[in-house]
Amino acid sequence: MDRATKWQPDVLGEPFEQLTLPLAPDAEGEVVATLVRYQPGPRLTDLHLGHESAENTDVLYVHGWSDYFFQKELAEFWHGLGARFFALDLRKYGRSLRPWQTPGYTDDLATYDEEIDAALAAMGHGATAAGHHRRLVLLGHSTGGLTLSLWAHRHAGRADAVVLNSPWLEFQAHSVGRAALAPIVGFQARVEPRAVMPNVDLGFYTRTVSATMGGEWDYDLAWRPVRGFAVHPGWLNAVLAGHAQVAAGLAIDAPVLTLLSARSTLLPRWVPEMASSDIVLVVDDIAQRAIKLAPTVTIARIDGALHDIFLSRKPVREDAYAQMARWVRAYLR
Repeated sequence: MDRATKWQPDVLGEPFEQLTLPLAPDAEGEVVATLVRYQPGPRLTDLHLGHESAENTDVLYVHGWSDYFFQKELAEFWHGLGARFFALDLRKYGRSLRPWQTPGYTDDLATYDEEIDAALAAMGHGATAAGHHRRLVLLGHSTGGLTLSLWAHRHAGRADAVVLNSPWLEFQAHSVGRAALAPIVGFQARVEPRAVMPNVDLGFYTRTVSATMGGEWDYDLAWRPVRGFAVHPGWLNAVLAGHAQVAAGLAIDAPVLTLLSARSTLLPRWVPEMASSDIVLVVDDIAQRAIKLAPTVTIARIDGALHDIFLSRKPVREDAYAQMARWVRAYLR
């Protein structure tokens, strides 16, 4: 990446570093993405003895909607397995968001190919990289899981495994609702793609995770707002198009692990069950869609998990980490 800047200290503090990835400007002006890496100093335990299940492996994590990377524990987990961990803040999200930009906006999920390719090149996994022998694991949450699934489908041979954390593979109103809504949203996207749509996020999800509202996690509420970013027809149209592609079936040529909560709780009022279930997606529908991603798909249902599995209560996420480690040992050894 000749245009990439140098690695700099990251907002998460040591041992995290960030690299700005300049991208082609769009209608709003300058555009960048940001690659974050976990770079702990040398320790005795880093002198690997050849038995770590993710040795010679690099992991690229991509966040979901109204989100950015702040999950330090996730980086520590992969490092413990012997992998190098990287996370990508997509354009107009988190570290990459600029004041003049529409937060999170794109009108085509394939637009993210530019920063995914730039990140992989910076990691040594560029499309033209020759002679590297490190494996690549793609790890995506929610909309990031949808984006990476579509990317892996279009880029055969690039990834060795795909891990999805509650991927947004289908619209919450099921395929029938998506089919009814898609023409309306498509029309709005052509007429006024950046119009602001009604906000259906009541802030319940933030209540389950933010330390400011009784959750466990500290993060930047400007980069991950209480009620999410404003939704625009152009963006929603892109997501619905992605859902349609998944419904038609993908052909990812790598094993896929899909982690989901055991249950969903989608209600217009707060109930205690929201603190131990997915309150964003209909997880049974996602499980059905996941089996259409690739020939080899594993689905793990985590009891008590939130939408972001790795922001759940400690015993729940420990269960998820254990299941992910077992899967990695089976498919990456």
